[in-house]
Amino acid sequence: MSDQVFIVTGAARGIGFACAQRLVEDGHRVVLADQDTDQGYRAGEELAEGTDRAVFVECDVSDKLQVHNLIAETLGAFGRIDGLVNNAGVAMKGGALDMSVEDFDRNLAVNLRGAFLVSKAVAKHMVKEIEDREDRSRLSDRPYAIVNMSSINDTVAIPDYIAYTVSKGGLLQMTKAMALELAPYGIRVNAIGPGSVKTDMLDGVVGNEDAMDKIAARTPLGRVALPDEVASVASFLLSEDASYITGQCIYVDGGRLALNYTMEKRRSRKSVS
Repeated sequence: MSDQVFIVTGAARGIGFACAQRLVEDGHRVVLADQDTDQGYRAGEELAEGTDRAVFVECDVSDKLQVHNLIAETLGAFGRIDGLVNNAGVAMKGGALDMSVEDFDRNLAVNLRGAFLVSKAVAKHMVKEIEDREDRSRLSDRPYAIVNMSSINDTVAIPDYIAYTVSKGGLLQMTKAMALELAPYGIRVNAIGPGSVKTDMLDGVVGNEDAMDKIAARTPLGRVALPDEVASVASFLLSEDASYITGQCIYVDGGRLALNYTMEKRRSRKSVS
């Protein structure tokens, strides 16, 4: 189904922008939400290209009032909401011994509370639309879907990123719980678990040969992912092609979670371009 309306949070750059771009290319309308207003407006204008296919809305997803405004702005611009990509997230460094309570709370506020607030608001709108229908016998005629951007760290852990790891583990469980709750309405909820992706968060690593060797050693495909590769999975999960998939997490990790060892370095080629 083309010309659907999707919200993508954390969409000013990186994976979020790639998801928004892919959805526009798929023929849909997209609301880009982010705290970074300068980059957010630029991203929205770039995707819109003088049309009304993409708009930017400033939003701190951890703030209930701003989330309410995001929903109102989306409905005001496009009149409907068909799906959501919860991509907004932060990753503050710190372990159990040295991370401040404030930093721990901020990680969970954005990564987990934020995803909950936006999902709840979007789901309530979807459920209302479904319940207002006279004929509910064919829910698939108007498919709805939510995709949460988790991480391989919802399963494995990084000791000095404890809050990030905890938030992603919680996000995976929230995905499953919401999928069960919303299944009777035909609303699907899934997650994506990226491994190492070439985004701003990885900028300090990509130019470091030793660091890249470590990534290659734990990644069977021997390279980091591109944001577009994650966006293609989001596009699939939001589409009718995934109409019987809910409560799942698809790991876009180059085989990393399947590996119980390290890979031998391939000397004949670079691990990442």
